[in-house]
Amino acid sequence: MFDLARTFAAAGLIALAMPAGAQENGQTGTPPAPEAGATEPSQGGGPISDEPATPDNPAGLNMGEPVEDPEAPGTIYVRDTFDDWELRCTRMPEGQAEPCLIYQLLTDDKGNPVAEFTMFQLPEGQKAAAGATIVTPLETLLTRQLTLSVDGGAKKRYPFTWCALNGCYARIGFSQGDVTAFKRGARATITIVPVVAPDQEIDLTVSLKGFTRAYEAVGEANRAEAAAAAGNGNGGAAPRE
Repeated sequence: MFDLARTFAAAGLIALAMPAGAQENGQTGTPPAPEAGATEPSQGGGPISDEPATPDNPAGLNMGEPVEDPEAPGTIYVRDTFDDWELRCTRMPEGQAEPCLIYQLLTDDKGNPVAEFTMFQLPEGQKAAAGATIVTPLETLLTRQLTLSVDGGAKKRYPFTWCALNGCYARIGFSQGDVTAFKRGARATITIVPVVAPDQEIDLTVSLKGFTRAYEAVGEANRAEAAAAAGNGNGGAAPRE
């Protein structure tokens, strides 16, 4: 078993860990809990904790918070980066395929984050060659929808699907021709209208630098995950290192 006392003793920290009175009198043990509103002289008379005192926690002690496991199922991680695009995948329980997509954070002219753009390939034979989700601020005027164009070309209008606490979502499909335009283009422009200024339009730039490599990579990643799942014999992906 891990011997905490021996570890502290080896580091010469037992004396430092004991309260001053106990060191002088040769006493050991845990000092009494501070009273509500107590201060600690060694901290210059400041409060022991920034937590507000409550009836069930009169000393205002911080009770800690759970630390999320960065590798727990459901967490998202960046598998690769292609210029202005990220290949993001969602961790799944062992034996299950990880779904991946490509992602770009959209900012305004001052660099403030405004919207998110994610995209993924769809199986061949469907009307849509790719699917995408665009998330805009809650203050977006939904009735004006959003428009998208590539390199100043013809615009397409798309409706919003729903709004959540973090923004309003538009789930849209792209034809193979749309995808080809993305591959050949330099930038796409998403236009939205704010509720507070319905007579104004806000243009958000989607950089297409690295798009072709990112788009091919997400297709390969998802196909590899699907193949691993099928090859595992029970519908789950092969174990990962």
